[in-house]
Amino acid sequence: MPSKDRYHRTYPVSWDQLHRDSRALSWRLLDMGRKWERIVAVVRGGLVPAAVIARELDIHFVDTVCISSYTIRDQGEMSVLKKLEGGGRNWLIIDDLVDTGKTARMVRQMLPEAHFATVYSKPDGRPLVDTFVTEVSQDTWILFPWDSEVQFVEPLVQNRHEE
Repeated sequence: MPSKDRYHRTYPVSWDQLHRDSRALSWRLLDMGRKWERIVAVVRGGLVPAAVIARELDIHFVDTVCISSYTIRDQGEMSVLKKLEGGGRNWLIIDDLVDTGKTARMVRQMLPEAHFATVYSKPDGRPLVDTFVTEVSQDTWILFPWDSEVQFVEPLVQNRHEE
């Protein structure tokens, strides 16, 4: 089981940056020229990007799939709390991040025809999504705004001397 020891970097994302990146994902999806019928947000991380994308693409049918896997920084057992069926033709699956791809595989099995889009992607999960905005290294923990608060942080050079 992966643990927090696999993360060597942190990539903090502010509310403003998440909004900008979600809008950038909207532009990419809009440029495809497809008429999307609904959004399926992967709960919980996909809720905020899905809301932004639903607004930008004027999609009013928003649903969720609920899969639990993370507890703080550890990815544990996968648990499907709510699933969807229907193939997914002309549907968008939206998540904040594809990391190892475990969650993405489960959602893809539920909705094999849907277009899977994430705001952020890591190399292990990247092959499972169709569209994303920003890629970070596999050893990076993305610190989302709902998991953080503003506080003083030592300069990087200070941390290096302590190692």
